[in-house]
Amino acid sequence: MLATIRSEALQNERITNRPPHGRTGSYHLPYVEAIASGDPFHSVEAFMHRFDSYTAAPAFDLVVAYQGDDAIGQAWGWPLTEQSVWWKGLLSEPEPGFTHENGRRTFALSEIMVSREWAGKGIAHALHDHLLSGRPESRATLLVGPENTRAYRAYLQWGWRKVAQLRPGWDNAPTFDVLILTLGKIR
Repeated sequence: MLATIRSEALQNERITNRPPHGRTGSYHLPYVEAIASGDPFHSVEAFMHRFDSYTAAPAFDLVVAYQGDDAIGQAWGWPLTEQSVWWKGLLSEPEPGFTHENGRRTFALSEIMVSREWAGKGIAHALHDHLLSGRPESRATLLVGPENTRAYRAYLQWGWRKVAQLRPGWDNAPTFDVLILTLGKIR
C-alpha cells in the first residue's frame, strides 16, 4: 500500500456543505452506486446534513488516506456520551445496560469511505486500524447494512460481531445491523 494515512484536525470548526477538505469527490466516489439508486437516504444532501451533525460531536475524530496530495479514503467517528442518540432506534437491547454511555465506553465508527479505484487494496483496513488504535474506549460500534456483503465480510474478519439491529432517526434511514468490537484487539 502506497497511501499515507493521517489524522486530520478540524480545530473545532464545523464543516458546512462540503466533505473533508472541500472535495466533493470524497463522498461521490465511494458511493456512486448508492447515490445512483435514488434512495433519499443516500443523496449527497442527506449525507452532508448527517456529516455536519457528526462533526459537531465532542471529540469527533477523522483520518484521511492520501495518494500524493489526493484524498483516496477517509474514516471518522466519535465517543458516545450520555447525551448521544446513537442507540435511539435500537430494535432490542442485547443485554441490560448495553446502551449506557459516559463518553469513555463506546467509540462510534460512523464511516469508512474509499475511492472505488483503491477498493480492495487494504486502504479501508488501514483507515479502520489507524482510527481505532490507541482509543481509550473499551469498545467500538458501527452500523452496516446487511446487504453490504463486502463491508460486512471485512468487519467480521477484523473482529467485529453482530449484536442487534437499529433503525436510526434520520429521514428515510434503513435498518442496519449493529456491530461491536472490543478495542485493544484490533486485527
